[in-house]
Amino acid sequence: METGEIRGDSHIGTTAPHAPHAPHAPHAPHATHAPHATLPVRPTDRAVRAGCSALAALWWLTGLRQASGALRHYLAGTGAPYALDASTLVALPPVRAAVNARLLEAEAGHWSGTDGWQGVRIAPSTSPDWWLAVRDVQYRVIRPNPHYYRVEFRTPFTPFARLHERGLAREFTATGRTGYLPR
Repeated sequence: METGEIRGDSHIGTTAPHAPHAPHAPHAPHATHAPHATLPVRPTDRAVRAGCSALAALWWLTGLRQASGALRHYLAGTGAPYALDASTLVALPPVRAAVNARLLEAEAGHWSGTDGWQGVRIAPSTSPDWWLAVRDVQYRVIRPNPHYYRVEFRTPFTPFARLHERGLAREFTATGRTGYLPR
């Protein structure tokens, strides 16, 4: 049974959901490079940051709102969680197909309640905006009963370790969740 039109309010998370990492779970920020602001800033680092700032503005002007917002948040340097537009994200064909497959597995009795974290790749041909913003996203399906479900998302945003390591930007976790949707 295919899930129809996305209905219900989108509730955007402000904190990352906590769950054990699934085999395809994203790495935590700082996992493969130096911690925030531990390396000296070089003039080329400031040029890269300025280029990223201009790129974020260009993306905004060309309608790439998700990519622009995520890059601007990174450059703001707070490290605070970033809210994803979950209702738009869940409507993307590869995400919708992955969620539908998980719901079919639930209906077959392979799991119930809260799903484990799964990964899905967003290709540039599917959505250049979401590809630039997150590329890969982790999702899980929460199914309190056979008639309703919601989808939660999380992904680390770590595009330029160099800027993070020099304190010119800060990595963060992007999260979001849909409202309860009918099945």
